[in-house]
Amino acid sequence: MHDKMCNDDLYVPADFELLSSKKLTHRAIMWFYSQVLRPHERSGIIILLVLATILVSWSGFGKIQAAVQDDTIRIAIVKSAPEITVAGDGIVVTNTTGESLSLSIPALIKPVSDGLMVDGQFYKKLSFSSETVVYINNKPYRGSAELSLVDKGILVVNQLPLEEYLVGLINCEISSSWPIEAVKSQAIIARTYAVNRRIARMGAPYHMESSVIDQVYDGSSIEDSRARRAVQETEGEVLTYGGGVIQAYYHSSCGGRTEASENVWGAPLPYLKGVECQYCFSSPTATAWEYKITLKDLEDRLRAGGYKISGLTAIKPGIPNGRGRLKQVLLQATVGSTAVTGDQFRKVVGYGLIKSTRFTVTPGTKKDLLFSGTGNGHGVGLCQWGAKQRAVDGFTSGEILAYYYPGAELKKLSDMN
Repeated sequence: MHDKMCNDDLYVPADFELLSSKKLTHRAIMWFYSQVLRPHERSGIIILLVLATILVSWSGFGKIQAAVQDDTIRIAIVKSAPEITVAGDGIVVTNTTGESLSLSIPALIKPVSDGLMVDGQFYKKLSFSSETVVYINNKPYRGSAELSLVDKGILVVNQLPLEEYLVGLINCEISSSWPIEAVKSQAIIARTYAVNRRIARMGAPYHMESSVIDQVYDGSSIEDSRARRAVQETEGEVLTYGGGVIQAYYHSSCGGRTEASENVWGAPLPYLKGVECQYCFSSPTATAWEYKITLKDLEDRLRAGGYKISGLTAIKPGIPNGRGRLKQVLLQATVGSTAVTGDQFRKVVGYGLIKSTRFTVTPGTKKDLLFSGTGNGHGVGLCQWGAKQRAVDGFTSGEILAYYYPGAELKKLSDMN
């Protein structure tokens, strides 16, 4: 997430089924006792029945508890696709009602009016799952892949256990070869972000996207033992403030100081006020950047982003805020000159091209511009490269997180239920 609940799982009244089963068993025992058994046989049989009842109750309780503790996340891994290929070993296919289907695997799924078409058959929705992985367009994903029709094609939602999702995410966001305390910090903030989004988007088709819009996730192909170790050693840990799970924004590198949330999105958060951070400067290549683009290409991007300008002549940085980031960028054109926020400018041109709002602009030639800047991302929350250096300096994951999210507390989700 370079640009960028308490656990409110559905409550299952576990005691209800147990109480019902106990009442039924008790009635059966009493009937058996009064109608069938001879007095001298009753004691031994009743003891056996009571023991059996206890064992059944324990077994049922375990299953109910497992259901309560089931902790999954839903990620949109493909949006509006013209077709999807599904492959894998031991694939189980079900339809909207959960009925098992017999489909040839690999399967090619295409969108049609009101649904999906596979092997000449129509379905409203399809779900593919496997005990290992499901391949979606040749990428492996754990859990299940649910396919449905959206306005412009096929939506694929990967549903899997939260902790397994985190193992696949680590190497998409940082490198698991970094010091383990930095990797553990990433595991905690990624878990925190995911849980917070799950609450905010409860009831939606999915909780998060798999890109920088939320958190970068590319399935299970780059899992490794260090990523799994970091997730396991921090299992269930999230950052909280005032009893709730925080919005744990983070970015690649801040370029000297992290940003206050209100300067990017307008909403102040007490644990995202911004802190001094020189640690990311230990890797200049991760912090400094340049980008050259022609005025024509830039104008095309701006017009595609909805800005009605023509004849772009120059880009003028507005006044920077106290952290060196631009509040506004001035677009000078023959027709439609206007001002946009620094974050909107990045979004329209491309987050991966204009890497931060801490930049200057100089003319390259009469037809192009050179952007030079420091920092990578919106600058809010944890600085990933800064966290790496702090881990090198001997700080623990808890200490790293306390620095970038002042006032936030580390808690276990299990303690918040």
